[in-house]
Amino acid sequence: MSSNPYATPKAAVADAAIAPQGDFIPGGRGVAAGRGWDWIVAGWDLFKKQPGMWVGLIVVAAIIMIVLAVIPFLGSVALMVLGPVFAGGMMLGCRTLEQGGELELGHLFAGFKEKFGALAAAGALYLAGYVVIMVVVMLITGASLFTLMGGGADSGVAMGMVLAILIAMALTVPLAMAIWFAPCLILFNERGAVEAMKESFAACLKNIVPFLLYGVVLFVAAIIASIPFGLGWLVLGPVVAGSIYASYRDIYFTS
Repeated sequence: MSSNPYATPKAAVADAAIAPQGDFIPGGRGVAAGRGWDWIVAGWDLFKKQPGMWVGLIVVAAIIMIVLAVIPFLGSVALMVLGPVFAGGMMLGCRTLEQGGELELGHLFAGFKEKFGALAAAGALYLAGYVVIMVVVMLITGASLFTLMGGGADSGVAMGMVLAILIAMALTVPLAMAIWFAPCLILFNERGAVEAMKESFAACLKNIVPFLLYGVVLFVAAIIASIPFGLGWLVLGPVVAGSIYASYRDIYFTS
């Protein structure tokens, strides 16, 4: 703290560039399958510390996403590019809670102050990957429609559509793996966008089994959360954010 009584006070969010405590493991490590469940439990524990603030943060984030979504083309582009920026802010909030501090609404926007360029670059790379996937799907779908117009069998068209969906899913998973830990690695470990995404992908690959368990549990939880008009996401959203931070801590730190 500054000894100057006239110095401009600093918000807690602005002090978020300190790396998490513990011994960092470059490249991450493989963990036991059951850790996938533990990440979700850890996310719930972080939510319980300040549930009201978490809900408010998620509501504001949802409003921002809705506003961007209604803007033709540019809104969707901005949403993907800024996704890691907002995610980074949430990771900073999780880190603050873990260290005994208080979550603030300002944490949602903290990524605009800390490593904004690298976080946005990761979002741009994610967008580029998504565009590539969509181009591949459109090419396969277009070929199927061309076959139909040329008098081809409906079964062939159906198979083409199914193939397009399967390929989209197969390509989306590696893209998600690349972005999963990227905000944390950029903010806490001084990684650039490309390096962070490569390291994130490698760490996820080492932990396919715990991530499978994690994904199955969250899939069921997402269905349940979506039933009451999606209100369950006011809780599940913060839990997911906390679980992402917990998985980062578990895989990249020994303590």
